[in-house]
Amino acid sequence: MTATAAARARAISTLLGLAAGDALGMPAQTLPRAEARARYGRIERFLAPFEGHPVSHGLKAAQVTDDTEQTLLLAKRLIAKPDTFDDAGWARDLLEWEAKIRAKGLADLLGPSSRRAIDALLAGASPEETGKAGTTNGAAMRISPIGLMMPPSRPELVARVARTCRVTHNTGEAIAAAAAVAMLISCGIAGQSLEQALSAALLACRDGQALGFAVGEPDMAARIELALTLSEQGEEALIAGIGTSVASRESVPAAFGILKLAKGDLWTALVIAANAGDDTDTIGAIVGSMCGALGGTVPAQAAAQVMAANDLDIERIADGLLALRAGAVA
Repeated sequence: MTATAAARARAISTLLGLAAGDALGMPAQTLPRAEARARYGRIERFLAPFEGHPVSHGLKAAQVTDDTEQTLLLAKRLIAKPDTFDDAGWARDLLEWEAKIRAKGLADLLGPSSRRAIDALLAGASPEETGKAGTTNGAAMRISPIGLMMPPSRPELVARVARTCRVTHNTGEAIAAAAAVAMLISCGIAGQSLEQALSAALLACRDGQALGFAVGEPDMAARIELALTLSEQGEEALIAGIGTSVASRESVPAAFGILKLAKGDLWTALVIAANAGDDTDTIGAIVGSMCGALGGTVPAQAAAQVMAANDLDIERIADGLLALRAGAVA
């Protein structure tokens, strides 16, 4: 396989891994770990949520949530206008997406940071100010297109991450988390190993910490390092020691810890994430994208289920992002 073909395969696996992790974690999202176990047992295949689920009701087995849909939405905006980033246009994209979700009678809508920021922007606030309280994982969950379109040159990649995060998640915590995820994905597409990619991701995380408002977790790199250490003690120690909430300081380090715990094996990582409790779909989406970038693949049957259950134009979007990456390298 040529370097170009390998990069394409990894880019497709990045987006497909994200979708599969999102869908596998969907039935358990928002549920405490013990409740998810009581309702579903050990989640190892795609399941439909129970009737009356607080967020996922109305979805079917293998369907994705906001994590995948917003990621692809961002990718399409970046492909269409790669040389700039229109904050107001991105806000409109998110609102139009949410309106379609509401029209379907579904409840998996914009997260708290994105909602507050968009409301402020529409009320006339400056885009430099709207995201100053955004510390949740919405930026990290949808950042993989930056990792796909940008080579692993740290200053340029981190700056692009920060610019993309600005309107909804303009805080050190969120930008650092998103920069770590994007850099790991970029390194994976470049053919780097897990250890090489983790080292680069931690450096990008520290650079990202210095951007945006000093709100929330002051040292995201230390949180990721803690998760990597706890992963050596196993799944229970990692989850208990880091947490799995919507806060970037918990869910993003948890995804990194699961990545190391699973030794990069994509399906193993997704199963751990789906059973972690709380923000299972987002943790699954993030770790799935990272595993895919590092060469992990979604099992053929699971991939077919996800593609059949959703309208995902993954190959075309992956090709579009890689074309931008090639232009950046040239």
